[in-house]
Amino acid sequence: MRSFSLWLMVFLMSSSAWPRSSNSSAPPNDYPITAVSFTDVQLEPGFWQTRIETNRIATVPHILRQCEVTGRVGNFLKAAGKMAGYFDGWWFNDSDVYKSIEAASYSLMLHPDPELTRYLDDLIAKIAAAQEPDGYLFTPRRTMAPNYRFAASVGPERWSRLGSSHELYCLGHLFEAAVAHYQATGKRSLLEVALKSADLLDRVFGPDKKRDVPGHQEVEIGLIKLYRVTRDERYLRLAKFFLDERGRPHGRRLYGTYSQDHKPVIEQEEAVGHAVRALYMYMAMADVVALLRDPAYARALDRLWADVVGRKMYVTGGIGAAGGHEGFGAPYELPNLAAYCETCAAIAFALWNHRMFLLTGEGKYVDVLERVLYNGLLSGASLDGQTFFYPNPLESDGRHARSPWFAVACCPPNIARFLFQVPGLAYAHRGDQLYVNLFLSSRATIRMADQTVFIRQETRYPWHGEIALALEPERPGRASTLQVRIPGWARNEAVPSDLYRFAETVRERPTIRVNGRSVAYTVDRGYATLRRKWQEGDVVTVTLPMPVRRVISHPQVEDNIGKVALQRGPIVYCLEWPDVPGGHVVNLVLPDTEPLRAEFHEDLFGGISAIRGTAIGLRCVDAQGRLQRERVPFLAIPYYAWAHRGRGEMAVWIARVESAARPLPCPTIAFRAKASSSGGDARALNDQREPRRSADRSNRYLHWWPRKGTTEWVQYDFEAPTRVSAVEAYWYDDTGIGECRVPKSWHLLYRENGEWKPVRNPSGYGVERDRYNRTTFDPVITDGLRLVVQAQENFCAGIHEWRVY
Repeated sequence: MRSFSLWLMVFLMSSSAWPRSSNSSAPPNDYPITAVSFTDVQLEPGFWQTRIETNRIATVPHILRQCEVTGRVGNFLKAAGKMAGYFDGWWFNDSDVYKSIEAASYSLMLHPDPELTRYLDDLIAKIAAAQEPDGYLFTPRRTMAPNYRFAASVGPERWSRLGSSHELYCLGHLFEAAVAHYQATGKRSLLEVALKSADLLDRVFGPDKKRDVPGHQEVEIGLIKLYRVTRDERYLRLAKFFLDERGRPHGRRLYGTYSQDHKPVIEQEEAVGHAVRALYMYMAMADVVALLRDPAYARALDRLWADVVGRKMYVTGGIGAAGGHEGFGAPYELPNLAAYCETCAAIAFALWNHRMFLLTGEGKYVDVLERVLYNGLLSGASLDGQTFFYPNPLESDGRHARSPWFAVACCPPNIARFLFQVPGLAYAHRGDQLYVNLFLSSRATIRMADQTVFIRQETRYPWHGEIALALEPERPGRASTLQVRIPGWARNEAVPSDLYRFAETVRERPTIRVNGRSVAYTVDRGYATLRRKWQEGDVVTVTLPMPVRRVISHPQVEDNIGKVALQRGPIVYCLEWPDVPGGHVVNLVLPDTEPLRAEFHEDLFGGISAIRGTAIGLRCVDAQGRLQRERVPFLAIPYYAWAHRGRGEMAVWIARVESAARPLPCPTIAFRAKASSSGGDARALNDQREPRRSADRSNRYLHWWPRKGTTEWVQYDFEAPTRVSAVEAYWYDDTGIGECRVPKSWHLLYRENGEWKPVRNPSGYGVERDRYNRTTFDPVITDGLRLVVQAQENFCAGIHEWRVY
């Protein structure tokens, strides 16, 4: 497959140089492939029409209402002096209002609504009133209380804490909202606010001005959108300045890997730090490649994409393994229960892949986009459009549920603005080539170089693999090329890397018919190329076989060793508690030989294809670990649809061998006890999830971060007095990753007549890593034990499991 960098070198040789004059009116460079706007794609009844209509009638009013009731809109009134009081909430809450305006503007593009238009006019007036005369707009700056708890993050004055203040992040979302509103309505009210702020940034920042960068990337994307609307090259140059300046000290302290500020962007080879920040940066870098033809940026994007798709992407397309910093973990660190997979990261990942396609014409980027879209992204919003996930884990022990809103509410308005854009990811064109990327029932108007082509797509995708494309060229009989994506999953390629593979090879090949006649085709860069003199009424029918597939991980993904995931078409499936007798899924073993079949359920989640099969359930029956086995029927559902029927177990990855399953717990003393603690999640102490090592973050564990050097405790209360004579503690220690260490010391107490007493003759209190630390003592009959921990100075402590004998 031709590489992006090689393509770029050829592209550079054939491209005109970037105009240097700041007031040049020369037509700009841009992406060599042009996406068809979502406003030129009319959805017809089917999967996506339902989701996007729900987004319009339910989600947009919901997020606008939440911005009102949570004080986000009120903050603008306070900043404008029209409401009394101090700033309320997190210091970056302005951005949620801007994203909600962007989503509402996209809604207006598709469905004019006078009431919504008037509401936005009023809201924009409030925002404009809060803007300072020189263009500065950041509501916390003017209305912070003297004791505001996040004052240190905001900084004492403008631009003084860019690593944490989110001043530029918020402005980036303002710029995106302003462009969307202007394009939707033709009104310049919000655009003028944005341009005033952008002009201020141009006066403040630059090579011979203030040299600093935002801790959270986003302003770069917004500035480039302003450039595209105004053709004012100052905004494009400033966006590139913020990118070029990353990783270069120039008299300032670098913000490190968390903000991708550890080295210049053109030298970065591995995706690190906060996932959303990184992916917003990669999106902006792709825009720079398109507009400025920068080969160093292109080479960096090649490396970074290969790292993410080859070592750091979940099978759902989710991104970000580590919740502690909402970001990337080490290579192949992809825990399921502890997966973060922020909805915002999935959105950014989809948009970055779309940009990479527009640069190269390679279908592998759309393959990844589709995986994200139908799985790790779509799970972020409920089917009714009014509750949301922030993280999207691949396993649940019953503690997960969508929420109507969050204190940090970036995800709900972000997914609302994204969903309107989905039809705009479906089609693209270059010269006389028309690309069909996504399969959704629709009519599209495609204005190509020498003619307009009308295309109608009929399909029941993603449940059925037949797609009918009816073409109506404006000039029949003219030769042109139809590029139809043949998804990797239909070519026995799970993903465009070795991170995941299908367990078996399917020999049935996709078929293509033109006007009912089969045609031979070859796949080049992921597309079947059909060149002919198209006539009005020509119909291309593509049939993609959709057998149930078993997916296996790269062997270095520890959490998935001995496990399998299920996929059919682009949909990744999960097992959820209502569809398994007894409600348990992590104790199941699905042998490779067990038959699986797909069946359509009209009554589930608006109509889905589910997968039916039978697994073997494991149950521990005694303290010696003997197992009971029973056959358990199950129904697997699309991952995006989980958590609509209450809390309970869920898993994407199912054991294929017994050693990878987690049998239902043995009735141990610890398991039957009620756990409590001085902090952290006490339920982790006796859940019988065995750690691989002290630094294992794939399962739940108790920790007392950020309390350091403190004395803490964990406690078991027994239902009845119990004879005990030994305990084992497995310490959590993330040396090299975080700030938890084995304790300085610990001791054990038992309860007698309501009084805590030290156990007698303990054999020693070990603090070794990567093993259970066992202590024996004189037997006691007690109704409770308390383990008291003294953390090391400047460090916190934590525990994976606490056993009792």
